Amino acid sequence: MATQTATFPATASASAGVLLPAFTLWWREVVRFYRQRARVVGVIVSPILFWVVIGSGFGTSFGSGQASGQQHSLNYLYPGMLVMIVLFTAIFTMMSVIEDRNQGFLLSVLVAPVPRAAIVLGKVMGGTTLSAAQGLICLVFAPLVGVHLTLLSLALVVLTVFLVSFALTALGFAIAWPMDSTQAFHAIINLFLIPMWLLSGALFPISGASKWIRGVMYANPLTYGVEALRTLMYPEALPAFSLTASILTLVLFALFMFGLAFALANRRTTKPAA
Repeated sequence: MATQTATFPATASASAGVLLPAFTLWWREVVRFYRQRARVVGVIVSPILFWVVIGSGFGTSFGSGQASGQQHSLNYLYPGMLVMIVLFTAIFTMMSVIEDRNQGFLLSVLVAPVPRAAIVLGKVMGGTTLSAAQGLICLVFAPLVGVHLTLLSLALVVLTVFLVSFALTALGFAIAWPMDSTQAFHAIINLFLIPMWLLSGALFPISGASKWIRGVMYANPLTYGVEALRTLMYPEALPAFSLTASILTLVLFALFMFGLAFALANRRTTKPAA
C-alpha cells in the first residue's frame, strides 16, 4: 500500500511536467497564428481561389472514377482543396520553430526543466489544432458541391482531417527542427511537399495516371487522406481504397511522423542564435 501511495504522486507529477508545458506551447501557437490575420486570410483564400479557378477551367474534362458519367471538377477537387488548406496551415505554422530558434525563445525552453516530449507535443498539437480548424471551416462550401454529410460521415471527416493535420504538422516540425533559415524551409516545401500534394489524387484520379505515377501515388500517404475524404463526401464514387484501409494508413503515418519529430528533438541540440 505504501508503494502505491508513493508511486501515484510521482506519476501525476511526471504527467503534469509534460502536459502543462505542452498546453502552454499549444496555446502560444494558437494565439500567435490568429494575431497574424494576413497569414490566416492567405492560408484560406489561396486554396479556395485555386479550387474555383482550376475547377472551373477543367469543367468536366476528366472523370472522377464514378461508374456513371463525369463529375464536375469543382466537385472532384473539393477534398483536395481541404487537404491543401490543412497542408499550408500545418507546414507554415511550423515555421515558428525556426523563428523561435532565431529569437532565442526555443533555447530558453530547451534549457528549462521541460521534457523534450512536451515541446514536441505542444508545438505539434498547436499546429494540428490550427490546420484542422482551418480545413473544417471550409466545410461550409460542402452543400455547394453536392456534399451532404450525416452525423457519422461528419465525425469520420473530422477524424480524417485531424489525422492528416497531425501527420503533416509533425512532418513540418521534423523538417523545421534542424534548420536555421526560413529560406531553406521554403525550398524543402517547394521540392517535396507541394509535389506530395499534387500526387495525392487531389488533381487527377489514380485510375487515369500512368503506371509509374500510379505507383508513386500509392506510396504517398497523403493519397489516403484525399481518398478517405472523397469516399465520405461522395459515397457513389468508386474509391481507390477502402475507407478502413485509408484511415489505418493515416494513423500509421501520423504515429510515424510524430515518432520521427520526437526522435529528432531528442537527438539534436539547438544552437544559440548568432
